Amino acid sequence: MTIQILLGVNIIGAAVLAFLGDRRLAPEVNILCSAATFISSVFLATGVYVNGPMLSGGGFFFVDSFNVYLAVLTAFVSMTTAIFSRRYMRYERRHGRIGRAGMRFYHAMFQLFIFAMLLALLTNNVGVLWIAMELATLSTVLLVSLYRTPSAVEAAWKYFILCGVGIAQALFGTVLLYFAAERVVGEGTGALLWTNLNAVAGRLEPTVLSLAFVFFMVGYGTKVGLVPLHNWLPDAHSEGPTPISAVLSGLLLNVALYALVRCKVLVDGATGSHKAGYIMMVFGLVSIIVPAFSLLRQKDIKRLFAYSSIEHMGIATFAFGLGGPVATFGALLHMLVHSLTKSAIFFTAGHASQMHSTQDMSDIKGLIRGNPLVGWGLMFGVMAIAGMPPFGVFTSEFLILTAAMKDAPFLTPFFLLGVVVAFAALFRKVMPMVFGAVPGNQRPLRPSHIPVIVHMVLVLILGLYLPLFLSQWFHMAVDLLQ
Repeated sequence: MTIQILLGVNIIGAAVLAFLGDRRLAPEVNILCSAATFISSVFLATGVYVNGPMLSGGGFFFVDSFNVYLAVLTAFVSMTTAIFSRRYMRYERRHGRIGRAGMRFYHAMFQLFIFAMLLALLTNNVGVLWIAMELATLSTVLLVSLYRTPSAVEAAWKYFILCGVGIAQALFGTVLLYFAAERVVGEGTGALLWTNLNAVAGRLEPTVLSLAFVFFMVGYGTKVGLVPLHNWLPDAHSEGPTPISAVLSGLLLNVALYALVRCKVLVDGATGSHKAGYIMMVFGLVSIIVPAFSLLRQKDIKRLFAYSSIEHMGIATFAFGLGGPVATFGALLHMLVHSLTKSAIFFTAGHASQMHSTQDMSDIKGLIRGNPLVGWGLMFGVMAIAGMPPFGVFTSEFLILTAAMKDAPFLTPFFLLGVVVAFAALFRKVMPMVFGAVPGNQRPLRPSHIPVIVHMVLVLILGLYLPLFLSQWFHMAVDLLQ
């Protein structure tokens, strides 16, 4: 029942917000719906933590320690993003960047987008997972084009075409998976349920599963933003509203990686080998190195952090591909701290762009003097995402590096190369924005400071101390993925 409430809040919220439109209380209703979703996810997670994995809705929904932790993370970041967007979108409305119809559309689509991600995480059906991912794509395509500028429409079109082609590959992988499963499980929807597939993974045809994973890798890898399937992501981040950039980078990429990891577990069970892991390691490593050097060429502040997201999803993909308890634990932690940190960075980057009426980094200077909260928020966010101690990203990257040195020492130099170059590139780009002289065109701004502070405090705490319940949660998830 908790799952139905969790998903129902977003659908009802989308309908109510479509009716409210640009009325005064619409942002508050958006926050209220997101907060109710987060509270429901906490109750659901508590039940899983106490009672173990559970089925619901006649087997349509399945919850374990892996997907429920991502559901809580998704609900939490969507709630803080809704809080941030209250002031941010009102500023955009006040300055004429978006009209009444656009505000109505933004709030309704925001809730629909969250619903699609939660459905993808909680469904037990591989086919419904694909449908939910497609729904998430369509809702975000419309949000990316919200400003209706030529560049925003172009970015949305590129996003739609590339991710549409990618998701079609994932559909073919789903068909192949069903083809292999129906011979063992029987015809019908039962052959697409994760619980049934996991139970018979060792009896599935290994050749078909291996081929299916190639299509899953291309399909869901496009949604993760892995190189060379990443070209949609920087444009979508730079042209869409900043709150959408935050949830795209902090949440949607996680959901796509979740789907990929679930498929990898099935293929490993069917083939009795590590073929899927090797494919993920290659894609992950390339997705670390290429974006790291691409960071040096960026001029747009949101494109800069979009490439950083590609790099960090490459790190998580590499770790899941590497496998083993330490690497998998590090990957789970990395997904958590990256989501919290990157969404906070996009919050501050959005405010910095509003203060200077541009996203061009050469025109953004003196943030600490102009608005200390925005300046220090961006500075600490970059320190965290670059992997400086004592933030949580350092902890997760250290665990992954340790596992790589043990299990894949010949790949460790390439891993380190990407991380070090990204570290240097981020500081080279951000330092002038934070500490430069204040330009004359800087606007006064009342930033939405609570989400940034909450996220950065959590990332700092996770770098210093991992609560026992969270550690046990991750260990349970690691056991599921081995």
